[in-house]
Amino acid sequence: MSTISVCMIVRNEEDVLARCLDSVQLFADEIIVVDTGSTDRTKEIALRYTPHVHDYLWNDDFASARNFSFSLATMDYQMWIDADDVIPLESVQQLNNLKSNLSADVVFLPYQVAFDAFGNPTLTYERERILKRSCQFQWNGRVHEVITPKGNIVHAEPVIQHRKHHVGDPDRNLRIYEKQRQEGVAFSARELYYYARELFYHDRISDAVQNFTRFLERPDGWIEDKINACLILSKCFPDNPEMKEFSLFRSFLYDRPRAEICCEIGRIRFEQGKYREAIFWYECAVSAPLQENGFQNPDCYDYIPYMQLCVCYDRMGNTFTAKTYNDKAGRIKPKDKAFLLNQKYFREKCKNR
Repeated sequence: MSTISVCMIVRNEEDVLARCLDSVQLFADEIIVVDTGSTDRTKEIALRYTPHVHDYLWNDDFASARNFSFSLATMDYQMWIDADDVIPLESVQQLNNLKSNLSADVVFLPYQVAFDAFGNPTLTYERERILKRSCQFQWNGRVHEVITPKGNIVHAEPVIQHRKHHVGDPDRNLRIYEKQRQEGVAFSARELYYYARELFYHDRISDAVQNFTRFLERPDGWIEDKINACLILSKCFPDNPEMKEFSLFRSFLYDRPRAEICCEIGRIRFEQGKYREAIFWYECAVSAPLQENGFQNPDCYDYIPYMQLCVCYDRMGNTFTAKTYNDKAGRIKPKDKAFLLNQKYFREKCKNR
């Protein structure tokens, strides 16, 4: 059976750390916690679970801190996790099963990072999560650090959930990127993509457009990042439907249409009152295969297009088809307020006929 060192970097996580470590201790053979400057009870809590609690002088470089945590590991595999991550019990059981037959160099696991009111994931993607220590993988990137996978790569089922309790410094990432730029350190394609995202989040729209465009022109960008860049770039033109659609259609250059993109195009056509065209794009979203390895909003593959198809057909006077799509949406989210309101609307409409 293989052994796993779980490696963490933390800072002021007293409200979530125990929640995370309660599940980690059920499968980890070693827990390593690297503290980057906590001023609360984080280290005290960590010491309840492991003697391996170390200090690290923060230097605005997440990759450097991650590499330090990995350097302290002694087990067969290194697994990274954040303090505000949650590992469901089913995933803990799956991880213990995985250890009994683990030979890969890199194991990717699903990462659920956003949820609806009912706890269903609304944004999921895969991350390199468990790495063979003998391969000596290194983290890269001061922000949104990453390991470039190599060797025998497998995709496994255990899910990690990211559930924040508090909001961190909203300016930290942009500040680190601006510092890197001022130092004259060239951005990798991935760093350029995330830098453009930070500019967008900070309402520096013209700068965001410029850097997203530069990123899309680079041949070394990851396909998933390019598709997501097109999606965000479209939001930089709220009053220009043509440029919004141009950005969305540009994503088709990199891979087959994603449901997330089709839903956005459908929304633009819907807002223009072009219901038949909107129907086409929402139907495309429903028929699009779920992208296993990229950014996923599962609702875009069924619930959202079903609800929008309901509205489109109702606007066109086709009550029966509209109700059919609302019923389909209800089978996915039977307690959702929008579905229940539509259900009441159709009940009244059919009664008054």
